[in-house]
This record gives sequence, structure tokens and C-alpha cells, in this order.
Amino acid sequence: MEHALSPTVLSELRRPRPYPAVSVLTPTHRREPDNAQDPVRLRNVVAEAKKQLEADPAVSRERRSDVVEQLDRALAEVDLAHAEDGLVIFAAPGEHQVWSLARTVPERVVLSDTFLTRNLVAAQAAQRPFWVLSVSAHQVTLWNGAGGHVVEAHAHGFPLTKDRENFDAERQERIGDMPSTFRDEDTRRFLREADSAVSAVLREHPRPLYVTGETAALSLLDEIGTVTKDAAHIPHGGLAHGTPDAVAQAVRPLLDAEEKKRADEVARALEQARGRKEFAAGVDEVWQTATEGRIRLLAVEENYRATVRDEHGDHLLPAESGDLDAREDIVDEIVEQCLETGAEVRFVPDGSLADAEGIAGVLRY
Repeated sequence: MEHALSPTVLSELRRPRPYPAVSVLTPTHRREPDNAQDPVRLRNVVAEAKKQLEADPAVSRERRSDVVEQLDRALAEVDLAHAEDGLVIFAAPGEHQVWSLARTVPERVVLSDTFLTRNLVAAQAAQRPFWVLSVSAHQVTLWNGAGGHVVEAHAHGFPLTKDRENFDAERQERIGDMPSTFRDEDTRRFLREADSAVSAVLREHPRPLYVTGETAALSLLDEIGTVTKDAAHIPHGGLAHGTPDAVAQAVRPLLDAEEKKRADEVARALEQARGRKEFAAGVDEVWQTATEGRIRLLAVEENYRATVRDEHGDHLLPAESGDLDAREDIVDEIVEQCLETGAEVRFVPDGSLADAEGIAGVLRY
């Protein structure tokens, strides 16, 4: 299943396809007993997609057969044992993709000439992805982090391993020689290569970088690094060969501190915007200003969702899920629209925006 949504990947997903480009969305669950319903629900929504393909007169028999085959292949790739909070399947003639999201999605099937990407975009924004680089003298491991979870990343040659032919571990242990290892020219060259490799990763997927390692390793990166010397350093050795849980635990204090700092910054920005009369609150007002491209900063509570219907294009009114003409994912629509117009999007803890009904914006004008 796919995990990293870079600008390049998003641009490719938004490319027009030969009709029909099918988007299948369904909520999933991480734990028992809620996850017991996921297999049946997934099969049912895929069956609904096939039913819509069968009933659509604009879809030829050959093209329908192709897309149905792609849906079956995608279904076979789904790993519900490691499900998150939402699942998106894209299928079009000759291609399919499966995306697991750490944000819930409405259950729906959409046939169009493009894939429905707004839920992916909103999930990516909510997760605040980051990188962790775990450094030792002989291995450098890259971890892909989001929402407090990490998995090992395999890109640009990671994990990087130094030739151990001349490495005398017994000598190091005997004479306490670890700091001098990081003064060795081969080690310096190795860490410069790691710095260059993670620099390439950051160019493709820019996000915050945390670096873990022994104090001597971090000191060397301060001296020779480019992107790594400016990253947040965590003096914690052993994680280049560590587990995802150990890495996540090491970075969690910094992530928590950053989250509190971001929430405080958002609260101040919203309060100042109120005073300047550059403030929007509630899903209807925020939606209107977002479609006009007026939002500079959007704040959304982590789990805020709203199902609405469009009242003649002027206002949004509350609706029930499944209602005719209901817009199930209006919050994710707003998030994507704001990102498209260059706004900053911040997700804040639930309850932070109670007086704004869960969503608020700082306006450009």
C-alpha cells in the first residue's frame, strides 16, 4: 500500500485519466472489535463500484473488464491486519493504487476522469509527517514518521552501511575509543554521504528532520553536515539498528513540544485576527472564504468532520450522511482548497476551537 504523498505523486494522481477513473473510499479500524466489520464493508463498497461500472452506459465492455480487474488486484493488495483509519482505492484502465490513511474517510464510490485526492491531501496535512535519521559509525537508518508512528524508509540507498573490514570493535570496547571513531576520515566521509543522501530525500519530500545518535556523532554532523547540522538533534544511540517503537519513543518529547507550540501559535493568530476583523469561523463561513481564496491560515480540530448540503451554492446546511446531495467530506474539501491557494493548514487538539465550531480561518483580506 502507498504511504508517501509527495507533490510529484499528488500531481500524477490528479492527472486526467481515460473514463472511468474509479475512487473507492471506506473507513477502517485499527483495533478489535471495530475492525471485524472492515473486510465485509470493503468487499461491499468494491462490489458497489463494480455495480456502478456495469450500469454506466458510457463505459465500454472492454474498459469495464479492465477496470474491474484493476479493482480485484487492488483488493488483493489490501492488508487489513495493518489497517489505519481510512482506505482509498484508485482504479483506472491499466492501473490501480491502494492508500492507507491515518484519517477517517466517508464510504463512497466516485466515477470520474480524475481520482478523488482531497482525503489523501487532508490526511497528509493532519499527520504532520517528519523524518528521523539514526546515525552510528557504521550504519545510518532513515525512518518515515507521521502522527507519532515511524516505519523504516528505503529511499536513496537507505539504510546506508559502511564497510566494516577495518573496524575493530574489541579494540574500541577495550580502550573506550568510540569518540575517536568519529574523527576517523572514513567515518567522516561516510557521514557526509549520509548527509547528501538525506538532503536528496528532503528535496523530494520536504518535512522536519530529527537526528538521533551518540553525542560524538551529533558533534561531527554539526561540523560537516549541511541539512543534518540544522536538524533537531536527539542524543540517543543504538537506534540505527533499533525498532520503530524505540525510535518513536525517542522523538515523542520533541513532537509533543512542537504540537503544543503550534497550538499556542494558532490560538494567538486567531485571537489577533479577531481583533483585525480578519477572522472566519464555522464550516459555512470558512467554506465560503476558502472558495474565494481568502484564507491565509486554516485551523481545524483533529477529528472535526461535517456532512452538509449545498443550499443553491450560497450556504452550507447540516445534512445526514447518505442524504441525497450530501457532501460527506466538506472539511477535507476545505483543507485541499486552502492548500491549493497557498494557505497554511494547522490541525489542533479537539476542543481547541469550541467557540468556532471546530474550524476557523485567518483571512488575507
